[in-house]
Amino acid sequence: MNAPALETRRLVLRAFTERDLDALFLILRDKEANRFLPWYPVESLEETKAFYEGRYAPLYALPQAYAYAICLKEEGCPIGYINVSMEEHHDLGYGLRKEFWHRGIATEAARAVIERVKRDGMPFVTATHDRNNPRSGGVMRNVGMRYRYSYEEQWQPKDIPVVFRMYQLNLDGVESRVYRGYWDNSTVRFVEKGVYAAHRPGTSMAKLTAR
Repeated sequence: MNAPALETRRLVLRAFTERDLDALFLILRDKEANRFLPWYPVESLEETKAFYEGRYAPLYALPQAYAYAICLKEEGCPIGYINVSMEEHHDLGYGLRKEFWHRGIATEAARAVIERVKRDGMPFVTATHDRNNPRSGGVMRNVGMRYRYSYEEQWQPKDIPVVFRMYQLNLDGVESRVYRGYWDNSTVRFVEKGVYAAHRPGTSMAKLTAR
């Protein structure tokens, strides 16, 4: 149940290992790929190893987790990552080296992981993106997620204010569910007009906007 290997037409999704540190370094040092993420680009293999030991190794010690290296089948070397958190928000996160953007790889990987967590009984997944990074929202929409609301957060460790858009996909048929955690923890929260796929007809945001 911990990062069970997945395959798609082009990809193999598997757990990172210490043998992947060189490849992980190439992913994490990319300034553009890491621009909107909650860490600074790494500058050495030592920093990469510390990142792996601090963020991945503890997850792989758990009974259940979904933290994957994205690998092209023909190469087998990680070119990105994708994960779904086991915390209450079940956040979907992903990233790719810049030279692999615009090929549908993140969407293909996300569909495979979402199908797996659905099969394992996860009721929903969320995902957030910086409003200044709309391409990330495109991946969310491509896998069927729908925009729910926006909120501001003082993003750490960069210590800058960021407006995030929160998307959600309910996997258990409860279409009315909206995860409120980000909304409740922010003093600046709102529903943006004109954001694509804001909600289905009949799915009201009144309980959120009435506060």
